[in-house]
Amino acid sequence: MFKDLFQKKKYAVVPSERTKRDIPEGLMNRCPKCGTIQFSKELEKNLKICSTCGHHFRLNAWERIAMTLDEGRLFEIDANLISEDPLTFPGYEAKLKQQMESSGLKDAVITGEGEIGGFPVVIGVMSFDFFSGSMGSVVGEKITRAIERAMEKQLPLLVFSTSGGARMQESILSLMQMAKTSAALAKYQDQGGLFISVFTDPTLGGVSASFASLGDYNLAEPGTIVGFAGRIVIEQTIRQKLPDNFQTAEFNLKHGHLDKVVHRKEMKALLTKLLDMHVGKGEPADVQ
Repeated sequence: MFKDLFQKKKYAVVPSERTKRDIPEGLMNRCPKCGTIQFSKELEKNLKICSTCGHHFRLNAWERIAMTLDEGRLFEIDANLISEDPLTFPGYEAKLKQQMESSGLKDAVITGEGEIGGFPVVIGVMSFDFFSGSMGSVVGEKITRAIERAMEKQLPLLVFSTSGGARMQESILSLMQMAKTSAALAKYQDQGGLFISVFTDPTLGGVSASFASLGDYNLAEPGTIVGFAGRIVIEQTIRQKLPDNFQTAEFNLKHGHLDKVVHRKEMKALLTKLLDMHVGKGEPADVQ
């Protein structure tokens, strides 16, 4: 009894509601890989790469454009194309509106023209923050129009992909975009067009199974997940444990699906080199 009176008591320190409110939202970011907490502004200065472990945080489309194109300048095309609800899928129309408001985008890809290292290109940049980068009719149409524009102007084509797969709310109309984009690419490449495909985290489903894997050069950022079905689905189907690094960019590189894994800070320099080699009529670049 007397022992209990003199025992040290443990008290939990719980931040008050006022303290919580005094910390601005979005001021700090925790690395999902190593757990390091970093100031958001410092992370942005480092191109959203963890200074401790090198983890590449996801970028939205406009962030990607800003760090890839010269002076971040894009002449956007097909900016007003928006998805509709052709199958009257329950709740789809409301979700589209919500996604537009939360992401500031009209759909999951931005396309246009710009320059990289002084070389003009047609570019498409997907954004995971709009419907998980899912490919519906608008994404397929914009990618196809970008391919046709590159073919018409005889310009190189560059696409940064990120996607959770086909958009189920559009069913077969979504799946047919795989064939449409792939057919347009085949025609473009038959005419000598240069297509550089860059996988960013994650790129799955119908996007990885169509245009994203058809580059003359297939590149990826470190740690990017690239595949068709998700890891859990595959393990449950084959009833086997997959390797820890399964579907990572490094795993895909080792097994021949990629040409090179490229650090974000080195990406623009390599793209410039590739464009110089081809547009400048030099020898094809060795990206190994």
